[in-house]
Amino acid sequence: MKQTNILIFILFFMLFSGNPAFASQKKQKVYIIPVTGTVEPGMAAYVKRALEEIKDETDAVFVFKMDTFGGRVDAALDIVDTISNVPKGKTIAFVEKRAISAGALIALSSNLLFMKDNTIIGDCAPIIQTQEGQEMAGEKVQTVLRAKFRALAKKNNYPVVLAESMVTIDMEVYQVVMDGKKSFMDKKAYDDLTEDEKKTITSKKTIIAKGELLTMDDIEAVDLGFSQKSVKDINEVLSILGYESLDIITIEESWSESLVRFLQPFLPILMIIGIGAIYTEIKAPGFGLPGIIGIICLGLVFFGQYMVGLADYTELLLLLVGVLLLGVEVFVLPGFGVAGITGLIVIAAGLVLSFQGFVVPDPSFPWEGALLMKNLAQVLGSFMFAFLISLFMIRFVLPRLSKIVKGPYLEATLSNSHVDATMALGVTPGDIGIAHSFLRPSGKVMINNKKIDAITQGEFIEQGTPVVIDKIEQNRVIVKPNYPEI
Repeated sequence: MKQTNILIFILFFMLFSGNPAFASQKKQKVYIIPVTGTVEPGMAAYVKRALEEIKDETDAVFVFKMDTFGGRVDAALDIVDTISNVPKGKTIAFVEKRAISAGALIALSSNLLFMKDNTIIGDCAPIIQTQEGQEMAGEKVQTVLRAKFRALAKKNNYPVVLAESMVTIDMEVYQVVMDGKKSFMDKKAYDDLTEDEKKTITSKKTIIAKGELLTMDDIEAVDLGFSQKSVKDINEVLSILGYESLDIITIEESWSESLVRFLQPFLPILMIIGIGAIYTEIKAPGFGLPGIIGIICLGLVFFGQYMVGLADYTELLLLLVGVLLLGVEVFVLPGFGVAGITGLIVIAAGLVLSFQGFVVPDPSFPWEGALLMKNLAQVLGSFMFAFLISLFMIRFVLPRLSKIVKGPYLEATLSNSHVDATMALGVTPGDIGIAHSFLRPSGKVMINNKKIDAITQGEFIEQGTPVVIDKIEQNRVIVKPNYPEI
């Protein structure tokens, strides 16, 4: 009996002590993180949150399922930095449909690349929006991206020169066989070869011509040393890597992340509506629908930017201070002066800062300056349109709400009412008096010891001049000078 108990204890210990015989039965965890749609701050926040939640999974594998045409440079670099911090040998990029522009940069940040049949990758030319349309960014931006592509290619064993040609349109790249070894070099490196070195070249083939950017399908990516293999699906990728027993977990976007990404294209519209509604509410008495709409719209803007890590309490404080200054200008101070202008400037500053992750652009990141100018134009344009919308609301919409909203209203007007000046004032044509004030041409006259409003036929009458009532028309007393006749 004692021997039986000892045997059970040994088996129990082996089961829970991590014995290799039992550990081999443990399923390999594979986390799939979709990278789909436009690359923007919402996507960067989602990828960061996904990897943060599973950072303690030391033996897990992370697969980034790619389907994107690209997007913002700053968001792409944030995603690249997040992926690059994952332990080496743990990240796989799987191109399900396409990885274009910023998507190619993200794909190369993974340790391994697999591509589904009939998919493409490449063409990472940085584009900026100008008055003439879209143009390729200048050398300052290209230099930074080239350096990033080279670093990722060296880190993950991709062809460095070819990776750099995804972003450099002026590169001409050859595939050469020298001393029996195949390699890639650009035209400058080839021209720098000595004559003896060139004699050892047995084959030379142009891969990228000048004026082109490297873009590859799945087969070309394998031939050029980027993709490991063209596959049918993710399961084939995992099978090739030897993961027999799998526990596949897909990390989906949360509802708030989905909402934020959905709202990103509409943020300028929300700003216009929000600012216009707040201004309309300030001009209208009480607090009603415009105020509620304004708070909701601006709240959605700041909520979205807060979720992606761009807005913080500072931006919210600036917004509140700006609204308070506008309130002081409207309700406390007469006219529109320092407080009102300062309030608008503070609100604009808060909105601009909420759309970027920096205060002053860093010269080493040239796109930050372009992003700042874009945000300024977006916010100032929103202010202009909001002002026009609020004027339209105050002039045309609010006066007509009585036809929609039920309530006790006065239907009669005084448009057709009048009072007889002869009866009310006790004056008649021919009565004589003096000009109590200057009549230019309207003013006041003293007739029958009564001060009444009067008007001339267009002539000016000095104060103290004798006058006589010429006629009374439509409740107006018309007078003329009463000069003595000779």
